[in-house]
Amino acid sequence: MIRKTLSRAALAGLAVMGSCLAAHAQGTLRIGMTASDIPLTTGQTDNGGEGMRFMGYTVYDGLINWDLTSADKPSDITPGLATEWGIAPGDESKTKWIFKIRPGVKFHDGSDFTAESVVWNLDKLMKTDAPQYDQRQSAQGKSRIPAVASYRVVDPMTVEIVTKAPDATLPYQLAWIMMSSPAQWEKLGKSWEAFAKTPSGTGPWKLTGFAPRERAEMVPNKEYWDKTRVPKLDKLILMPLPEPNARVAALRAGQVDWIEAPAPDAVESLKGAGFQIVTNAYPHNWTWHLSRIEGSPWNDIRVRKAANLAIDREGMKELLSGMMIPAQGWLPPGHQWFGEPTFKVTYDVEQAKKLLAEAGYGPDKPIRTKILISPSGSGQMLPLPMNEFIQQSLAEVGIMVDYEVVEWNQMINIWRAGAKDPSARGTTAINYSYFIQDPFSGFIRQTQCSLSAPAGVNWGYYCDPETDKLFEQVRNTFDPAAQTEILKKVHEKFVNDALFLFVTHDVAPRAMSAKVKGFVQAQNWFQNFGTITVEP
Repeated sequence: MIRKTLSRAALAGLAVMGSCLAAHAQGTLRIGMTASDIPLTTGQTDNGGEGMRFMGYTVYDGLINWDLTSADKPSDITPGLATEWGIAPGDESKTKWIFKIRPGVKFHDGSDFTAESVVWNLDKLMKTDAPQYDQRQSAQGKSRIPAVASYRVVDPMTVEIVTKAPDATLPYQLAWIMMSSPAQWEKLGKSWEAFAKTPSGTGPWKLTGFAPRERAEMVPNKEYWDKTRVPKLDKLILMPLPEPNARVAALRAGQVDWIEAPAPDAVESLKGAGFQIVTNAYPHNWTWHLSRIEGSPWNDIRVRKAANLAIDREGMKELLSGMMIPAQGWLPPGHQWFGEPTFKVTYDVEQAKKLLAEAGYGPDKPIRTKILISPSGSGQMLPLPMNEFIQQSLAEVGIMVDYEVVEWNQMINIWRAGAKDPSARGTTAINYSYFIQDPFSGFIRQTQCSLSAPAGVNWGYYCDPETDKLFEQVRNTFDPAAQTEILKKVHEKFVNDALFLFVTHDVAPRAMSAKVKGFVQAQNWFQNFGTITVEP
């Protein structure tokens, strides 16, 4: 079973909050994150989607951003540092894209954002011999843009990006690429280490200081190019608090104003004490990504289906005080790409035992395997009690699981390295939460044959020509309605072949003080903090 301990980072965070932040200024919002450290500050953040939420789309922008204005509808991409984009006129190959740069945008250091800035930032990720190439940022960003073959400046306000093949998902890929200031990097001696301490992006927030594993502080960028997103707060403070009960304690003590993922058993008492609990559906799933390398028990579809049938998702929902949507597949029920899969992801212990018996296993001859999990992290919900629940459920049908527990950022590195890498420590699945709000991030990057490590994050080395053919159709279909029909077929195959252990979809619970006003929880991994105020 898994042991729960209060991390040193959590204790350090509480100590700093108690000593330095008790008397916070009016208009200051203090957030307790699930991450154990401050995300990488140089542009391409680490710590998964939470890193992008708090240190990506705050300090930086992409050529393409996400619309975070509505709580009532799924968000889509929207113009960011590019005002428009599309296939170049007359390009029959459909591989040459033109991006028009937004005029008048400046980095926090006062330098201009131009087409040259775009090429410089792509070089920092893609070109190993470029002076500004940064291995840490490349590790975070390069796998996000596998379609990119080349890029160049057309004129000061126009960039051309050429893809390796036709790829209608390129705009979604580029929404992950944040733009750092070349002038600031030059000014600081061409040092990313120095840049990390005084970064410069174009985003609505300026980072004014941070202490690793303790806090980061930001103030509004009053000159931000989108005046509707200029923050109303005086200051935003981030605190790493990876242990859920430590986050709840900090909120109750008035040491933070907002926490991500409160402990479920504390939700009702927090409501009773006057705290707000905010939730919303968003494009997220919480799965086990199964290894398909030689010797993995998950190579047998009967075993994969049996594991999916062994999980009592309604029981887990009760464990989480209702803060989840039980999975019926890779996508949530009712999603426009769900389709009509024939395998029904439900709770059926007898059918699970029958399938395992057909595969030669059962309670008297159990499968024994090891799974990689983390104690906390971006989108991971409450992984320790959730995985304990799964462990017990699988044992009932004859799948005996041990856990290898590693810190979230370490697990991300193992995920990138792939199931064959020694860092995977012989595990046959990795418990990973996925961002599923676009075709590339939602399907392709986890399962395309050519995107296994080191080329991408197909962790389990799944490879199926039929699936790859569907992906090729998605990339070559630029009409959204036609693309949707293909994506339905992709999802049907994911479910019918039980490619993952489908467990749940998060509802992104957040607990916050009644003094926090104006927050609109978008149906997105990322959020806009510009509308928020904090009453004295």
